[in-house]
Amino acid sequence: MAVQQNPYPLRIDKNTMDKFKIIAKENGRSVNKEIEILLKNVISEYEAEHGKIEIDEDELYKKK
Repeated sequence: MAVQQNPYPLRIDKNTMDKFKIIAKENGRSVNKEIEILLKNVISEYEAEHGKIEIDEDELYKKK
């Protein structure tokens, strides 16, 4: 399992999270995996419309 370099605490209201837990369970996934898959889908859709997102990790993680 990959180690997450930049953990991001997700703040979400209880009702939304409770419903999301049900969706994840229905899909046989953990909440974390369900979120990851949905985010990847959003990125794929965005890139299909706007082109591939190129990441310059030096710029992305440069301290300001």
